[in-house]
Amino acid sequence: MKKGKLTILMLFSLLFLVGCQSSSQVADITSSSTSLWEKFVFFFAQMIKSLSFGGLTGLGIILFTIVIRIVLLPLYNMQIKSSQKMQALQPQLRALQAKYPGKDMDSRVQLSEETQALYKEQGINPWASFLPLFLQLPILMALFQALTRVEFLREGHFLWLEIAKPDPYFILPILAAGFTFLSTWLTSKANPNKDTMTTVMTYIAPGLILLFAVQVASGVALYWTASNAFQVAQLLLFNNPFKVIAEREAAERAVKEKEAKIRRAKKKMAKRR
Repeated sequence: MKKGKLTILMLFSLLFLVGCQSSSQVADITSSSTSLWEKFVFFFAQMIKSLSFGGLTGLGIILFTIVIRIVLLPLYNMQIKSSQKMQALQPQLRALQAKYPGKDMDSRVQLSEETQALYKEQGINPWASFLPLFLQLPILMALFQALTRVEFLREGHFLWLEIAKPDPYFILPILAAGFTFLSTWLTSKANPNKDTMTTVMTYIAPGLILLFAVQVASGVALYWTASNAFQVAQLLLFNNPFKVIAEREAAERAVKEKEAKIRRAKKKMAKRR
């Protein structure tokens, strides 16, 4: 399953959660809640509360987001590098698909075996780019439930926001969508082999985020905004696509210059003969 499809699946799962929770009455989560999931949610709520200096729940969410992103930073960097390697490998993967175009079982098995051998040869784990997506879903679900089912967070305020209610002015949804677009665009910017799915996801993902963010607690939209803003900064700092493009172009120029020197040398040798 492609990363784009997983992103869409994650967002629709969250929208389904929102619909289910808004259409039914659910009990508050407290320190005496017994289920493992509710204990996990309450732990999140306590973390946010401990970071809410001056009683500012929104500040607690922003700091909580930064803590989560710093903890996951090595994983996100691994994801980005794995994605870049996968992008560079696309021509070879397409060549394998052309080599085994059949739909029969033997062709599929051979394609799978040679693809796995190529991944192993290049030191690529194709699942590495999916891990942050899998981790984000329970974090977002826990955060959503913490803001709507834990009383001391549900009553929080920050700037113009009631943390447990949607942003009435749609400022956070627009920011969340904007930073999502920017992070997706920067991620794909350095890709020399852009495909249709990459291009589509650059525009669909922000739209889905916008649809998601206008319906949920503004605290969740605040988390999403801060998380994607952090990712933009991370990309520019650690995996700057403009630097990657410049290095690639420099390498290509070096190869062309070397080839030109070889051609000139051959011409000189031919003239001497």
